[in-house]
Amino acid sequence: MQPRRVVVTGLGALTPLGNSVDSFWQGLASGVSGADFIKQFDPSKFKTRFACELKDFDPTNYMDKKDARKMDPFTQTAVIAADQAVADAKIDRATVDLDRVGVIWGTGVGGMINFTQELKEFHQGDGTPRFSPFLIPRLILDIAAGYISIRNGFRGPNFSCVSACASATNAIIEAMNHIRYNKADVIVTGGSENIINEPCVGGFNAMKALSERNDDPKTASRPFDLDRDGFVMGEGAGALVLESYEHAMARGANILVEIMGGGATADAHHLTAPHPEGLGARNVMKAALADANMQPEEIDYINVHGTSTPLGDIAEVKAIQAVFGDAAYKLNISSTKSMTGHLLGAAGAVESIAAIKSILHGLVPPTINHFTDDPQLDAKLNFTFNVAQQREVRAALSNTFGFGGHNASVIFKKFVP
Repeated sequence: MQPRRVVVTGLGALTPLGNSVDSFWQGLASGVSGADFIKQFDPSKFKTRFACELKDFDPTNYMDKKDARKMDPFTQTAVIAADQAVADAKIDRATVDLDRVGVIWGTGVGGMINFTQELKEFHQGDGTPRFSPFLIPRLILDIAAGYISIRNGFRGPNFSCVSACASATNAIIEAMNHIRYNKADVIVTGGSENIINEPCVGGFNAMKALSERNDDPKTASRPFDLDRDGFVMGEGAGALVLESYEHAMARGANILVEIMGGGATADAHHLTAPHPEGLGARNVMKAALADANMQPEEIDYINVHGTSTPLGDIAEVKAIQAVFGDAAYKLNISSTKSMTGHLLGAAGAVESIAAIKSILHGLVPPTINHFTDDPQLDAKLNFTFNVAQQREVRAALSNTFGFGGHNASVIFKKFVP
């Protein structure tokens, strides 16, 4: 069958830069850092004492207190971002076929906050098991998709994608393909991650993955800078409403952009380190371009994975140059993780939103915190250092790569009826 065109009609976001899409985009465009010292627990004994946390976030501002207590924070943020996206898309549950509306969601870790708290309380007690009946529903990774479905009555395809930091991008690609091949008309997709707690910070510290720049947290995330020393943890959620072109037109929806294609590959190299020549990254961008039936010259902006790790940034740039050749010098490249930190399983969702907004506003958000060029990186490439740049963005590609060698890329394009 002929694949259907797929468009984006709604967006929602909770990020370290703001609790809405507009505030998120304003922060990106202004080059604001979301990093600060951790407030969710006492980090004084940890090697890293800062992160990009949500600001002024209270789930009861968005939902009933009783409902909020049943959810781990990763589900709370998922539900809230999805609510925003559904409202933005103006989905009318009374007029759409709810059997044809689904939810495909991504997360890398799931309900770690509540799981950790339950274990603490058990070990501090007398050993008698007194676990919450909501422990398992708070913990399991599929539950965010389930809650979004239940809250809205969406009875179409419903599941979660787990591929570490590529989870949300894989979810978006799955959603696109379900609509392409007529398995659904509308899919709410994206990802959420809220794991800024002791075992997660301690675990990433033990791997030597996190920046330890405690003297200056706001400049700690330094993608492509010579002195980068690891990523900064972030938290939050991003949601997109994907819809078939025909369905969107029939209901008079406001179409934001078209989603053209996506790719998924594996490095097959190492548990945590990227392939040194960016082989998996190279292959996934080629796969996304082929799926979109597009040429490298048609891409104007790449929102890169760009985590601020010594090896990862170099491997991704090598991959971009291998795929794009001379066209790489006409691209804008930027890492919005320099501002949001790394949202892990939610990264692909919020970064897809950044790519979409760049198309809509003709503005490429910057890679902030650049101080010193890395001689291993080609200085002729446009990394959009420190200040946003205005340009027409006809199409944007978003990269996300995860531990385990998972790679996913997705392409969005300016909508043309």
